[in-house]
Amino acid sequence: MVSLYVDSAALEIKLAPIERTLAMHRAPVRISRSQIAKVQLTDDPFTWLRGVRAPGSHVPNRLAFGTWRSVFGDDFVAIRSGRPAVVIDLEEGAGFQRVILSTTHGADLVNALQPGADPEA
Repeated sequence: MVSLYVDSAALEIKLAPIERTLAMHRAPVRISRSQIAKVQLTDDPFTWLRGVRAPGSHVPNRLAFGTWRSVFGDDFVAIRSGRPAVVIDLEEGAGFQRVILSTTHGADLVNALQPGADPEA
């Protein structure tokens, strides 16, 4: 299961060992909070996929882990069916253009990532 850590400076995404294998991404993804442009919830994260998987794993409408490349840039994806997700749009130079994560704590994550929010709350 994806572990999310939010502090006053950054959001860190750590994948479980099987998820790291599926995503073909070993290191945790660290995103500076200043690079977050927009955060929103979605009930169907698969509609947010864009481009092609490179590298990663994808079972249509079941799971998607890894990097998706498109003309817009690279997106980091860690989603599973039947779970709500958070879509995080990032500023230029963040490494990824968008991050899509399935999490049962989506509303809490959206609130914690809002500008001026207290990450300890």
